[in-house]
Amino acid sequence: MPHDCSTPAIENGVYPFDARGVARRFRHAAIFGALEALAVGETMRFCNDHDPLPLLAQIKNYYGPRVAIEYVDRLPGEVIIDFRVIG
Repeated sequence: MPHDCSTPAIENGVYPFDARGVARRFRHAAIFGALEALAVGETMRFCNDHDPLPLLAQIKNYYGPRVAIEYVDRLPGEVIIDFRVIG
Protein backbone atom coordinates (compact mmCIF):
# COMPACT_ATOMS: atom_id res chain seq x y z
CA MET A 1 0.00 0.00 0.00
CA PRO A 2 1.47 3.41 -0.90
CA HIS A 3 2.10 5.83 1.93
CA ASP A 4 -0.30 8.76 1.79
CA CYS A 5 -0.26 12.18 3.41
CA SER A 6 -3.23 13.63 1.58
CA THR A 7 -6.12 12.11 3.53
CA PRO A 8 -7.43 13.64 6.80
CA ALA A 9 -6.84 10.49 8.86
CA ILE A 10 -5.37 7.11 8.14
CA GLU A 11 -6.38 3.92 9.93
CA ASN A 12 -5.17 3.03 13.41
CA GLY A 13 -4.66 6.53 14.83
CA VAL A 14 -2.20 7.70 12.18
CA TYR A 15 -2.68 11.36 11.20
CA PRO A 16 -0.91 12.90 8.19
CA PHE A 17 1.06 16.13 8.42
CA ASP A 18 2.29 17.38 5.05
CA ALA A 19 4.97 19.95 5.82
CA ARG A 20 5.37 20.79 2.15
CA GLY A 21 2.28 23.00 2.37
CA VAL A 22 3.47 24.96 5.43
CA ALA A 23 5.62 28.08 5.04
CA ARG A 24 9.20 27.28 6.06
CA ARG A 25 9.29 29.87 8.84
CA PHE A 26 6.27 28.22 10.53
CA ARG A 27 7.12 24.55 10.00
CA HIS A 28 8.85 23.70 13.26
CA ALA A 29 6.23 25.48 15.37
CA ALA A 30 3.42 23.76 13.46
CA ILE A 31 5.08 20.35 13.81
CA PHE A 32 5.61 20.74 17.55
CA GLY A 33 2.00 21.92 17.91
CA ALA A 34 0.77 18.87 16.02
CA LEU A 35 2.86 16.56 18.20
CA GLU A 36 1.40 18.18 21.33
CA ALA A 37 -2.11 17.47 20.01
CA LEU A 38 -1.49 13.71 19.76
CA ALA A 39 -2.61 11.31 22.48
CA VAL A 40 -0.50 8.40 23.67
CA GLY A 41 -0.56 5.70 21.01
CA GLU A 42 -1.31 8.07 18.14
CA THR A 43 1.05 8.74 15.24
CA MET A 44 1.75 11.75 13.07
CA ARG A 45 2.80 10.69 9.56
CA PHE A 46 5.11 13.53 8.51
CA CYS A 47 5.75 14.22 4.81
CA ASN A 48 8.48 16.54 3.59
CA ASP A 49 10.57 17.26 0.51
CA HIS A 50 13.87 16.70 2.35
CA ASP A 51 15.27 14.76 5.30
CA PRO A 52 14.71 17.08 8.31
CA LEU A 53 17.74 16.13 10.38
CA PRO A 54 17.82 19.35 12.48
CA LEU A 55 14.10 18.89 13.27
CA LEU A 56 14.66 15.27 14.29
CA ALA A 57 17.41 16.38 16.67
CA GLN A 58 15.09 19.00 18.19
CA ILE A 59 12.29 16.45 18.65
CA LYS A 60 14.66 13.91 20.24
CA ASN A 61 16.07 16.60 22.53
CA TYR A 62 12.64 17.90 23.61
CA TYR A 63 10.60 14.68 23.84
CA GLY A 64 13.30 12.07 24.41
CA PRO A 65 11.85 8.55 24.50
CA ARG A 66 8.23 9.82 24.65
CA VAL A 67 8.13 10.11 20.84
CA ALA A 68 9.33 7.26 18.63
CA ILE A 69 10.71 8.27 15.22
CA GLU A 70 10.54 5.82 12.32
CA TYR A 71 11.25 6.42 8.64
CA VAL A 72 8.50 5.08 6.38
CA ASP A 73 10.05 6.25 3.08
CA ARG A 74 13.32 8.06 2.47
CA LEU A 75 13.26 8.94 -1.21
CA PRO A 76 14.82 11.95 -2.96
CA GLY A 77 12.22 14.73 -2.79
CA GLU A 78 9.85 12.74 -0.55
CA VAL A 79 10.61 11.78 3.01
CA ILE A 80 7.93 10.21 5.20
CA ILE A 81 8.47 9.74 8.92
CA ASP A 82 6.12 8.41 11.58
CA PHE A 83 6.24 10.16 14.95
CA ARG A 84 4.47 7.93 17.52
CA VAL A 85 3.65 9.17 21.01
CA ILE A 86 4.50 6.44 23.48
CA GLY A 87 4.08 8.21 26.79
